[in-house]
Amino acid sequence: MILPSYVRTMARYNAWQNASVYGACDQLRDAQRKENRGAFFGSIHTTLNHILWADQVWLMRFGAAPPPAKHSIADGLTLFDDWDALSAERRRFDAVIEAWSDVVQPSAFEGDLTWLSGATGREMTQPKAMLVMHIFNHQTHHRGQVNALLTGFGVKPGITDLPFAPEGTYA
Repeated sequence: MILPSYVRTMARYNAWQNASVYGACDQLRDAQRKENRGAFFGSIHTTLNHILWADQVWLMRFGAAPPPAKHSIADGLTLFDDWDALSAERRRFDAVIEAWSDVVQPSAFEGDLTWLSGATGREMTQPKAMLVMHIFNHQTHHRGQVNALLTGFGVKPGITDLPFAPEGTYA
């Protein structure tokens, strides 16, 4: 069983890491952010769109956010074409995740969640606790891909290790 303190810590870690990654991405030209570099989702820009879209989908499934503007994984890659709009929505949605983490109760992690998976094309049922952990694992996984792409451009986003997070990250 996970605890609300875990969710608060990970929500704060997520916001810290997104600020770091987006700040590093600000050093690139738009064409560089959108260049297909062979990552799973091609470019930095599409990967960051995917992370945001997936966060919106998962929080919607947990009743903490409305549905995203795009409804499929493929469409989520183009959630925002404009860099400034993507950056602004990322900051706004990180605040939504943190607000959710501040009020989430242990009962939110009990039982299973059933949803129609766009990835598999079928109904899925999984433990809620595992799915909440997945939200943060998914973010970290794809941000790692973005960090590798940034390194390829000679940009270093900074430290990513949770033990070195700013004071106040741990709930």
